[in-house]
Amino acid sequence: MVVPSLKLQDLIEEIRGAKTQAQEREVIQKECAHIRASFRDGDPLHRHRQLAKLLYVHMLGYPAHFGQMECLKLIASPRFTDKRVGYLGAMLLLDERQDAHLLITNSIKNDLSQGIQAVQGLALCTLSTVGSAEMCRDLATEVEKLLLQPGPYVRKKAVLTAVHMIRKVPELSNIFLPPCAQLLHERHHGVLLGTITLITELCERSPAALKHFRKVVPQLVQILWTLVTTGYSAEHSISGVSDPFLQVQILRLLRILGRNHEESSETMNDLLAQVATNTDTSRNAGNAVLFETVLTIMDIRSVAGLRVLAVNILGRFLLNSDKNIRYVALTSLLRVVQSDHSAVQRHRPTVVECLREPDASLSRRALELSLALVNSSNVRAMTQELQSFLESCPPDLRADCASGILLAAERFAPTKRWHVDTILRVLTTAGTHVRDDAVANLTQLIGGAQELHAYSVRRLYSALAEDICQQPLVQVAAWCIGEYGDLLLEGSCEETEPLQVEEEEVLALLEKVLQSHMSLPVTRGYALTALMKLSTRLRGDNNRIRQVVSVYGSCLDVELQQRAVEYNALFQKYDYMRVAILEKMPLVERGGTQDEEAKESKEAQHSEAALVPTEPQASKLLDLLDLLDGTSGAAQPSPPLEPSSEGTLVHLLDLPCVSPAPASIPNLKVFEREGLQLNLSFVRPPGTPALLLITVTVINTSGADVTHFVCQAAVPRSFQLQLQAPSGDTVPAQSGLPVTQLLRILNPNKAPLRLKLRLTYNHFGQSVQEIFEVNNLPVETWQ
Repeated sequence: MVVPSLKLQDLIEEIRGAKTQAQEREVIQKECAHIRASFRDGDPLHRHRQLAKLLYVHMLGYPAHFGQMECLKLIASPRFTDKRVGYLGAMLLLDERQDAHLLITNSIKNDLSQGIQAVQGLALCTLSTVGSAEMCRDLATEVEKLLLQPGPYVRKKAVLTAVHMIRKVPELSNIFLPPCAQLLHERHHGVLLGTITLITELCERSPAALKHFRKVVPQLVQILWTLVTTGYSAEHSISGVSDPFLQVQILRLLRILGRNHEESSETMNDLLAQVATNTDTSRNAGNAVLFETVLTIMDIRSVAGLRVLAVNILGRFLLNSDKNIRYVALTSLLRVVQSDHSAVQRHRPTVVECLREPDASLSRRALELSLALVNSSNVRAMTQELQSFLESCPPDLRADCASGILLAAERFAPTKRWHVDTILRVLTTAGTHVRDDAVANLTQLIGGAQELHAYSVRRLYSALAEDICQQPLVQVAAWCIGEYGDLLLEGSCEETEPLQVEEEEVLALLEKVLQSHMSLPVTRGYALTALMKLSTRLRGDNNRIRQVVSVYGSCLDVELQQRAVEYNALFQKYDYMRVAILEKMPLVERGGTQDEEAKESKEAQHSEAALVPTEPQASKLLDLLDLLDGTSGAAQPSPPLEPSSEGTLVHLLDLPCVSPAPASIPNLKVFEREGLQLNLSFVRPPGTPALLLITVTVINTSGADVTHFVCQAAVPRSFQLQLQAPSGDTVPAQSGLPVTQLLRILNPNKAPLRLKLRLTYNHFGQSVQEIFEVNNLPVETWQ
């Protein structure tokens, strides 16, 4: 006996009444078998009912792919009940990954031209949900015609479908530009909101559309002004705010239209001030409008007073009881702190209070903003607050907090003693979470401050005697005791309390470090070297030190064993040289002569490797994918150079690696943006007239560092180009140490020089890429 198929309502009740998952699967399997049988029989009257049940099964997570072709049959049916279920099934069961979705293109086209609003609405909803790029290109004309239909129901859905088409196929922008200006005069809420969304999508994807819609900024300002002052309609008001969804969408569009455009920004300044001062902030809808207003003010070229008002609004958000609003305020302030540092500084106490928030995301954002607010005038107070937070902050924030304090102290330290005290406190509190270079930075700082040697060694000895768990602290203390152990034993230091230390106590403490199971091999190496250095600084017998060193001559750690064996050799065979070898370390200046010589040597090695003619990378470097010639093919190798008048071949490898003295060719500024300047200086060595040396100097006068800076160059094929490695990839803010890079250009034919530069860098949290050509080089550079 054949069990009859269930109705949709009965199927839902039976599935919900199943007590176990096995019972549910049994019910669904039986019903799916009936649905398959019905599809095979081709019953046209009950096909939509069977598909409706299958869609319910699909929403429960069970396979329903066998109903895809039935969706196509229902969509082609003339009955509305069939079309409704068919289009719903198409939206649920079809997508771009399946070729079957292209089969409904013709049915959608026919339904869009029928003139029945309900059917047109179904077709538009399906097209905006599953429409692929091919379908959008085929049906764009039909959707454009529906944008100006008299019924707002179809117009609203057509506008939303146009938004989907623009996202799928940006080149369709030109089709939808003309109707948008007329749609802005709509009074229907849904059509106007969709139109603003469509214009936003067009402006984000097409520079031509952005230029076109800047003409309608006054009209957008008038619409928003009407919303703020008189209201749109009572049915769209939320918590006393007139249509906040439309207000937010208009503000986002104004933000795009006013970015980097003085005239448009001036048009909307008064309106933004009105919205910022008159919006009710007692409800979340008002806060949403106010936040979008702040973002718009910060993105356009607004006046200074308006930007201060926007920062003050974010400051009020920090006092809100809602955690989401406080998080949004902290994130927004972090974005604007570089451009409006003084305005954000006024809210520093409130930001510091947010450090104590129990919510981890809030405290992390507050920490990032607090570190960004540190400057030379508030470094003492802010560092004290951050160190207090470091003592009680969650473990996952300790590394960021410790690294931030060390960076701030290194950049804004008022005195060396304060700098040393700050680093010591960080190492004592969270030594295991500091950066890898903290030990090297502190040892260099202490070594360069001769007046702080006695003070530092006493502070470090006291800290080491209290705790040997913090490995970076132990390493610095061991190094300092080894270098300045004689000052520790003298016991005379005006800056600290009198500290009487005996030789045996110092040796015992270092032995404790060596024997501790918490000490890393690197830490033991520091301690062993410190003991060895103390053998020349202590007045007593060195037998104890010899015994400790000899013990580690059989250590399992190869590094420690090698050190111990070498130190034993100093005691036994070369004792007469021990005092001279173990003298105090000389100070190594940052960026000093040694570093420069090493860098030049390294650059010379890179140059030799880069200019080997058999390497394919060389041609890529010289041509930079033919940027100047405009071709997209592979770069071709440079032509051979002509012999000089002396009969020898001039080659870039034969040139010196050091920069010669500057010549009389005038310098040239070729780039400037947001405080970043790029200047070119030129030198032509007398011995090689075909050679031009260009020094690229990058200066940053803004308030934020420029990071990941890369400069690439290209010249025509008749030239030969070599790029030296730059002096760094970070250009410090506020006219710090500039970054330089040397370009060597060989021009055997003395042709007019054209130079194309590509700059990539990060500035104010944004990635920037600039490509430009330099055609105004002085005549002296090539004649």
